[in-house]
Amino acid sequence: MRATCDDFRVALSARLDGEQTGIPAPRIDAHLSECAACRGWLAAAQDVTRAVRLQSVDVPDLTAPILAAIPRPHKTERRRILQIALGLSAALQLILAIPVLLGVQDVGHVTREAASFDIALAVGFALAARWPERARAYLPVAFVLAGCLTLTSAFDIADGVTKLAHEVGHVAALAQAGLLWALSRIAPMRVAHS
Repeated sequence: MRATCDDFRVALSARLDGEQTGIPAPRIDAHLSECAACRGWLAAAQDVTRAVRLQSVDVPDLTAPILAAIPRPHKTERRRILQIALGLSAALQLILAIPVLLGVQDVGHVTREAASFDIALAVGFALAARWPERARAYLPVAFVLAGCLTLTSAFDIADGVTKLAHEVGHVAALAQAGLLWALSRIAPMRVAHS
């Protein structure tokens, strides 16, 4: 593809700035020897570049205002994302626990009781996702659960009662507690009116 005068002028501008030109130097020089318009453009560009370099203008640091102008997710958008994530985790918890509770799998009495507990927690997480101003009230339950599961998992793994692969699923409780905590920090607290 044949380069146009515009292509050569971009390359000349890059050369003035000490950047990669994209066109080999001998080809640029050959074009300049043939094209009076590009020679004129280069002379004007050199004059401007020289004038700018001679002026020692202090350029202010605009980093902070530029970064401040970049749109960030609004508080309500972040809250909505956390609500959705917490709601989805509650739905997944329900999907996994209901078949166990209903006896679809032959798991025994203790496992069905644990499924009941999981369903109750899932309902709590779903309520916090629906009404985020109540999330703070659920925090102690979520963190006590996550802490107890972590502690019992560590004991059971150390005693050889279970394997690490089986206990990794309890990371979900930590994740849900984290989501709940993040949501409680964004959601406004409900103030009781007397």
